[in-house]
Amino acid sequence: MTASNNLPEPTGREPQHVGPIAGGNLRASDSDREQVATLLGTAFSEGRLTHDEYEERLEQAMTARTFDDLVPITTDLVPITTDLVPTTPSPLPQQQPDHGFSIDRSGSTDERDTMIAIFGGSTRKGKWRVRRSSTAIAVFGGVELDFREATFESPVVEILGLWCFGGMDVLVPDGVEVRDQTAGVFGGTDISRLGDPVPGAPVIVLKGLSLFGGVSVKGPKKSKKGQ
Repeated sequence: MTASNNLPEPTGREPQHVGPIAGGNLRASDSDREQVATLLGTAFSEGRLTHDEYEERLEQAMTARTFDDLVPITTDLVPITTDLVPTTPSPLPQQQPDHGFSIDRSGSTDERDTMIAIFGGSTRKGKWRVRRSSTAIAVFGGVELDFREATFESPVVEILGLWCFGGMDVLVPDGVEVRDQTAGVFGGTDISRLGDPVPGAPVIVLKGLSLFGGVSVKGPKKSKKGQ
C-alpha cells in the first residue's frame, strides 16, 4: 500500500515560523514567557539588543498569549534550527550575588498579595516572596515594602495601589528596574537612587492613584569611598 501523493512526507522536524510543539496558536505558559525573558536579557547583556529594544520586547513577552506572539520577538536572536523555547527549561539563577535580587518560579501563584493600611500600617520586609500581582491600599496609613532580601516569583511584578492621605515606601536592591505608571492628585511618586537596570533583573511596575498621598521608591545608599 502506497502513501497518498497529497500527503507530505514526514520529516521529523517542526514546521518553521510557527513556534514549537503543535503550532503557533498553542497557548504560551508562564514558564515559556519567562524563558523568553531570560533569552532577551542575555541578548541585551551581549549587546545584541539596545535598552529600548530590550524593554519593548520584554513587555511583549510578558503579555504574549500564544507562541505566535513570542516568535517575532526572538527570530533574530536564535538560530533558525533552534526551538523558540527549550524542551527542558533552563533554570533561572536563584541569586545574583553582585546585586542581591533573587528570582524563583517554584511555588509561584497567580493569587494577589493584598496589603491594606487604614489608620495603621502594613509591612513586607526581610525574606518574603513577591507575587506576580499585589494590591496596596493606604488610607491615613502607610505601606512599607522592602525588596532587598525578597524573592521574586516572576521577572515582572505589578503593584496596584490607592494611597489616600497615606503613602507607600519602597526599598529595592541595586539593578532592579522600576516603572512608574501611577497618577497623582495632590500627590505623586518619587523615585531616587536607582542605577541602570541589570539584564535579567526583576521589573517592578507601579500602577494606581495617589490622592493627597504619595509613593517613595529608593535604591540602596551609595557607598562613599575614601571616607
